[in-house]
Amino acid sequence: MAPLTPTRPRTRRRAALLAAGLLLPLPLLGGCGADHDGGGRITPQDIGAAARPRVADGGTLTWAVDALPSTLNAFQTDADSATQRVAGAVLPALFTSDERGRPQRNPDYLRSAEVVQREPHQVVVYKLNPKAVWSNGKPLTAADFEAQWKALRGKDSAYWAAHNTGYDRIDHVERGADEHEVKVTFARGCADWPALFTPLYPQAVTGSADDFNDGARNDLKLSAGPFRVADRDEKEGTLTLARSPKWWGEPAKLNQLVLRALPRTERAAALAAGKLDLADVGAADAGRIAAANKPAKQDKGDKPPAAAAARPAALRGIVVRKSLEPAYTQLALNGASGPLSDERVRRAVARAIDRRAIAKSVLGPLGLPVDPLGSHLFLSGQEGYEDNSDAIGGPDPKAAQALLAEAGWKKAEGDGRKTAADGRAGTRRTLGLRPGPAAGPVPSDDPAESEESGESGESAADETEYAADDSLDDGAGPDGKPAADGGRAAAAPVRMKNGKKLTLRFVVPVSAGTDSLRSVADRIARRLDAVGIGTEVTKVGDAGFFKDHIAAGSYDLALYSWPATPYPAMDARPLYAKPQPAADGSLTVEQNYTRVGTDRIDQLFDQASTELDTEASRDLASRADARIWSLAGSIPLYQRPQLVAARKTVVNAGAFGLATPRYQDIGFKR
Repeated sequence: MAPLTPTRPRTRRRAALLAAGLLLPLPLLGGCGADHDGGGRITPQDIGAAARPRVADGGTLTWAVDALPSTLNAFQTDADSATQRVAGAVLPALFTSDERGRPQRNPDYLRSAEVVQREPHQVVVYKLNPKAVWSNGKPLTAADFEAQWKALRGKDSAYWAAHNTGYDRIDHVERGADEHEVKVTFARGCADWPALFTPLYPQAVTGSADDFNDGARNDLKLSAGPFRVADRDEKEGTLTLARSPKWWGEPAKLNQLVLRALPRTERAAALAAGKLDLADVGAADAGRIAAANKPAKQDKGDKPPAAAAARPAALRGIVVRKSLEPAYTQLALNGASGPLSDERVRRAVARAIDRRAIAKSVLGPLGLPVDPLGSHLFLSGQEGYEDNSDAIGGPDPKAAQALLAEAGWKKAEGDGRKTAADGRAGTRRTLGLRPGPAAGPVPSDDPAESEESGESGESAADETEYAADDSLDDGAGPDGKPAADGGRAAAAPVRMKNGKKLTLRFVVPVSAGTDSLRSVADRIARRLDAVGIGTEVTKVGDAGFFKDHIAAGSYDLALYSWPATPYPAMDARPLYAKPQPAADGSLTVEQNYTRVGTDRIDQLFDQASTELDTEASRDLASRADARIWSLAGSIPLYQRPQLVAARKTVVNAGAFGLATPRYQDIGFKR
C-alpha cells in the first residue's frame, strides 16, 4: 500500500465513519478521574461475562471487521476501528476504562502514575511495571515515551500524524530515578495527561519519520500485549493475532484471535455457517437471530408450528448482546450562511423537534434506555455528565414559531405543494441519490442495518423486534396541540421573508445501514413542517456524505455521529472551536462542521484543559457545554445502539459499551 502523502492533515481529529460501522475515535484514549459516579444512568455492558477459571484454554475466535486495517499505527490519519482493535490486543494501554467509562490505571504496565508537581510546571512521573517488556525482551523505557512525544508533538512535518493534541504541551521527557521510571514535564498545564501514551509504540516505530510513516503499516515487529501480530492474508481477508509467549500478565485464553473482513450484509450467514464467532450486526439481523431463538408457539393439534420449521437451527446457537456505544448521534445545523446563520432560526429548529420521541423510536424497540442525550461532552453515566439541554429548552412548537417570527419569517398561505408524510401543504422535497468519493464523519445510528430480507423465512412480526418504531410521535401540530391525523404533526404553510421561502437543505444518507437514520430524518422533517420550516431532502451515498457535504459546508441540516471521549476538555475542543478566517480568505473550521462558535466557549475549553483540579475542570467543561447548547449548532439526540451477535459459547466479548475490552480474558466457555 502506498504511504500517506505529506499533504494529509496532521492535527485534525478524525471523524466517525459510521455508515459502514467504522468508528474512528478521537485519538485512542484510556481515562482518568475521581471515583464518584457520573450523572444520568449507565447502560451496562453485555459480554457474557465469565471468571477466568470458567474460560477454556485455547481455541481460535474469529471476529468480523469491516476491512483489514490499512495501518497498524493508531496515530495515522487512516487508522480505523480495526487498527484500534489490534492496538488494544498487542500494545501497552497505560489506562483503560471500566463499564462506567471510569479510567483505571493498568497494573500490567504501571505501578503508579501521578502529578508530582504543579508549579512552575506540571510534572508527571510514571513508574513502570518492571516486568513489562517488548517482545524482543527489552523493557519499556523513557526512550519509548520520548520518541512518541517527538513524533506526535507537531513540530516535525515529516511525521504524518493525525493529531498532536496533548503532546504539543510537553516540554521534555526524561528518565526518572531508574530505568523503570519516566518523568514528563509540561510547558502548559494538561488536565487530560492520562490520555497520552496510549497506545504506546516502541521507539523502533516512532524514532524516525520513515519508521513512523511506513514501519507499522501491515506488521508490528515488536509488541507488548497478551497477543502479537502473526499473519495477514489479503486474499482471505484475515489478520491473525497469536498468543504472545513474552507476555508477563495473565496469559491470553485464546491461542489465536482472527480478524476477518466481511461486509455487514454477509455476517448473519457467516455466523450461521460457523465462519464467524463474533460480529457487529444491524437491527434486521439482530431481529432474525432473536426470532430464531424464540420458543415456537404450538399450533393446535399435534403439528409443530410452520414458523419453527423455517427457523434456521444454526442461528439458534447465536445470541445478540446489546448495549449503547460510546458514541452519539446529533442533528447538525450549519450556521455559516443562509437562514441558519441566525441563532433564532437554529433555536426554533431545536424547539420544534422532540428529542425524546426520536430516542424512543430508535432505542425503544431494542429494549435500551430511551433518554435523549443531554450533553455534547459526556455520555449518560460518565463522570462529568450533566444534562445542560435546558439551556435551549424542550419541544415547544409555539416557542419555535415565536422565534421564527422574531427573526422575520412570517406565516404564509399554503402554496399547494404536498408532503410525502400526510398530503398537507408544505415544502418537503426529496432529491435523488448523489454519489461521491470516500471520506469521514458519516451517519448511522444503526451501522450495520441490512436492507435485505433474511433467509430464515420468519414472519415479519417475528423479525421486527429490533426494528425502529416509526409510529412513535407526539403528534404536536403547529399550535402545540396533538394533531388530529393519527399522531402525525400537521404541516403548516412554509414561512416567508423578503419573498424567499424558509426551506432548509437536509442531507440524508442512503445505503444499507441507514434505514433507522432516514426514519429519524423523516420525523424531524415532519416536526419542522408543522412550524412552517420546509425541508429539501437530498439523498446522498455514504462515499460523498462527508467530503461533498459536511466538510464542504454544502448542507443546512445533517445527521451524523461523534465518538465520546473521557477527555472532552482537550479532545472535544476542535468540534466546537470558533471558526477562524485563514490567510487565503477561507474559513478554518477544524472539525466544527456546524461553523458556529464563540470566543467564550474557546476560553472555557482552554481553562478546562489546563485546570488540574478534576472537579473544577469538569465544571468549566459543563459551562462550555451549556453555551454550545444555547448556540443550537449541534443538537445531541441519543447514544447509538450497539448490537453484537456472538456464538453462545463466547465469553467476555460482545457489546462492551464504555469499557475497554480485556483481550486476555476473551475465549470460549469451559
